[in-house]
Amino acid sequence: MKKLVFLSVLFTSIFFTSCEEVVDVDLDTAAPKLVIEAAINWEKGTTGNDQTIRLTTTTGYFENVIPTVSNAIIYIENSKKERFNFIEIKKTGQYVCTNFKPVIDEQYTLTVISRGNRYIGTETLKSVASITRIDQNNEGGFTGQDIEIKAFYNDPADADNFYLYKYLYPNKVKSIYYVDEDKFFNGNEFFSLSDDEDLQIGSEIEITHYGISKQYYNYMSILVSIAGSNIGGPFQSPPATVKGNMVNVTNKDNYPLGYFSLSETSTEKYKIQ
Repeated sequence: MKKLVFLSVLFTSIFFTSCEEVVDVDLDTAAPKLVIEAAINWEKGTTGNDQTIRLTTTTGYFENVIPTVSNAIIYIENSKKERFNFIEIKKTGQYVCTNFKPVIDEQYTLTVISRGNRYIGTETLKSVASITRIDQNNEGGFTGQDIEIKAFYNDPADADNFYLYKYLYPNKVKSIYYVDEDKFFNGNEFFSLSDDEDLQIGSEIEITHYGISKQYYNYMSILVSIAGSNIGGPFQSPPATVKGNMVNVTNKDNYPLGYFSLSETSTEKYKIQ
């Protein structure tokens, strides 16, 4: 019996050793696409004059560096044809405007001209209800033992409103985003809810509510459903292609990634007690 067991182990070892082989996976590489990170956010209580747009391209799956795009022409126009130019910080792919004029319910058009292509997108700046209070529940979650945070606001009753919530935690590199609509709480007090089971007393979190358009709500709903709630931001490359609202009018087949959004925001910091 002992010999049988020994032989069985020996043959099994030989079998797995002989099957060990390095497999090289040959991944297809698509042509790089322009990624337009154009989130124009106007925090309550500020002028909203300083805004930044970032241009990058997609790259290989195993690459660690995201290529930036320089020497582009970028500007935003409102309905009165006032132009707000975005000037690049030298060779960074970041384009800055210092005189932007945010107006609630104003329609804006973004134009990006880069490498012989013209990209255009139109969006409306949406308002957001202020965060009025933050509640802490030490008996939250499925187990009833997690710390749970709710950030309350009063939803306006005179319109259909759409929201993007962002939670920034000290123990996570990436922010948590999720979206909501006031279909079932129109005109009432409602809240966003934390999504971290590891909150600790003494930690400080940052909560931001964004007022967004219905179109942007639909776009972000798809992103969140594909990537899960733990996505690195509205413009991180998702595992599937999701078209935004920017159109390549020079070559429609060569569409960019990313989204041109305009939001009023309400931000509060809260220290876990």
